Amino acid sequence: MSSPLRTDSVDPVDERLPLKAAILYGLQHVLVMAAAPITAVFLVGQALGFGPDVTVPLMSATFLACGLGTLLQSIGVLGFGARLPFVQVPGGAPIVIFLAIAQATDIQTATGAVILTALFYFLALPFFTRVLRFFPPIVIGTMLLLVAINLVKIFGGLIAGRPDSPDFAAPSTILLALATIACIVVSARVFTGALRRISVMIGLVMGALIAAAFGHLSVAGILDGPLIALPQLFPFGMPKFDLLASLPLIIFSVVSMTEATGQTMATAEIVGKRGDAKALVPRNIRADALGSLFGGCLGTSLIITSGENIGIIRATGVRSRYVTIAAGCLLILLAMLAPLGRLAATLPTPVVAGTAVIVFAIIGVMGINILRRVDFNEHGNLFTLASALAMGLLPIVVPGFYSAFPTHLQIILGNGLAMGTLTAVIVNLAFYHLGSGNSARETQPTHTEAPETDS
Repeated sequence: MSSPLRTDSVDPVDERLPLKAAILYGLQHVLVMAAAPITAVFLVGQALGFGPDVTVPLMSATFLACGLGTLLQSIGVLGFGARLPFVQVPGGAPIVIFLAIAQATDIQTATGAVILTALFYFLALPFFTRVLRFFPPIVIGTMLLLVAINLVKIFGGLIAGRPDSPDFAAPSTILLALATIACIVVSARVFTGALRRISVMIGLVMGALIAAAFGHLSVAGILDGPLIALPQLFPFGMPKFDLLASLPLIIFSVVSMTEATGQTMATAEIVGKRGDAKALVPRNIRADALGSLFGGCLGTSLIITSGENIGIIRATGVRSRYVTIAAGCLLILLAMLAPLGRLAATLPTPVVAGTAVIVFAIIGVMGINILRRVDFNEHGNLFTLASALAMGLLPIVVPGFYSAFPTHLQIILGNGLAMGTLTAVIVNLAFYHLGSGNSARETQPTHTEAPETDS
């Protein structure tokens, strides 16, 4: 279903929505992506033994960095930001690497690693943009499919809990997540018009109400404590810069730029952005770099473009970047008002993670939609996808598959998304850009149509 506000003279992504609609749709993005910063802060706090006096301001700092990064991506100024409906979040893989650096050295060195990595983005970008032609539809479709599989696995793990916990896979927790997913699907089926476009948010709210009815949600204590939360610059002290210790995070930044490439090109198609989508990639990466630099100064890990909201755009058909501008403002408000931050932290994990699972699954469907336009009767396309899925799925479905390899190699080999994407690029390169395989290039699709937005 096309956006109801689309005109022939304005791209859907640039349509100005009524303020109330923009805020409502923006709130939906915030509610769905809230799991990422909340989970990141809780994970860091638990792993490093931080108390509430550290985790609450860090939660505020993380939401502020996400909000400012989202505004930068959506508005776009001075070559920073793709002017697409993106939100920025602390990535799951960077958080794990950040913790590994902090535990191997100290938190100041981990903070310094984030800042060094943000600077590396700027240094590497001029060279990275020269290889964008090696990201045809088969690579982008494979990437989106692996993003979905990887993130569904991560958030499915959050629903089930730790395997060594006595509450692992508790039926009440699983049922709450499944009920939330069911509420989203029912909302998408039953409602029409504006209500259908916020079906994800309706499902999340209904899931939270179900949790409250069964005693899994308590709002006690939300109004306790200060009203205003102001993040602190360098909350752990002045950062330490250790290039060797920072290397794992720097290596990941190349993977992050690869992800940003696929997300930018896929999103540009979905929202009907005219012009060359590849030209938007450097703007996206610069915004990621600046957002990460700011986040590092506030004590967070890398703040990077999220694929989470792509699923919402596809599900709702609302493609205006003014929605994510509203989401960025709401995130900043969430960061500044301490009670709102505490309210966000009270949302039950099964509800938030269940919402994330269905949204990420939609991203996988989008990847399949792109892949179905690829001619798999062509030898090179067949082996590009097969090898990419093999290398991408192995570390996802068999955790620890590369655990006996050197630690630095595990960062790449053990990341299914990274390995699958890099494999797709390399095999596609071998078949269509090197040697005699050049003759087959004409059979390879060079573009895809924008996916339909019918629900």
